[in-house]
Amino acid sequence: MIDLHVHSVFSDGQLVPAELVRRAKTTGYRAVAITDHGDWSNIDFIIPRIVKVCQSLSDACEIIVVPGIELTHIPPNHIFRLCEEARGLGAKIIVVHGETIVEPVMPGTNMAALHAPIEILAHPGLLTEEEAKVAAERNIYLEISARNGHCLTNGHVVKMARHCKAPLVLDTDAHAPHDLINLEMARRIAMGAGLTEDEADEVFRNSELLVQRILAR
Repeated sequence: MIDLHVHSVFSDGQLVPAELVRRAKTTGYRAVAITDHGDWSNIDFIIPRIVKVCQSLSDACEIIVVPGIELTHIPPNHIFRLCEEARGLGAKIIVVHGETIVEPVMPGTNMAALHAPIEILAHPGLLTEEEAKVAAERNIYLEISARNGHCLTNGHVVKMARHCKAPLVLDTDAHAPHDLINLEMARRIAMGAGLTEDEADEVFRNSELLVQRILAR
């Protein structure tokens, strides 16, 4: 299992990074990205601390731990500049909090994120065909979410991604220990979103390829 969207106490998660990584390891994870919620007010606090701890946890726990950030409820015209700021602070993976139907995310967030230097557009809600085409062109991963609420549009996201040949990943958006899942559950969620077994395998390979790409930088 590779999960590139989880939260620690540095935003609204329940666990410090050390416990989060240990629990991920015992759940069967091979890699995890810590992507706490951030905006202009806190990324300079969060990212350096996550960067500092990730390598030591990777070595000690024998799991790849990637430092990242989830830019959350950012005004669309601020997203590009904040991505650049986050990258400069050491974020290896940038996730943008997409237009989920269960939160009042500002319209235009999906498209602004897809034109920014990010890796994953999280829970993009009622993604448009135009947005899916941009994701495909820019090789930005659209997220199938295991999280309650955000998962309600997984089937639509899969439909748009399949139609436009946009890449997909599956993440938990974990905030608590019980949110972490094993590969078997991840497969069930993928197939519940409408993927075939072969397509689910491709989604899991996408996560692995993304980790390899990040580590090669």
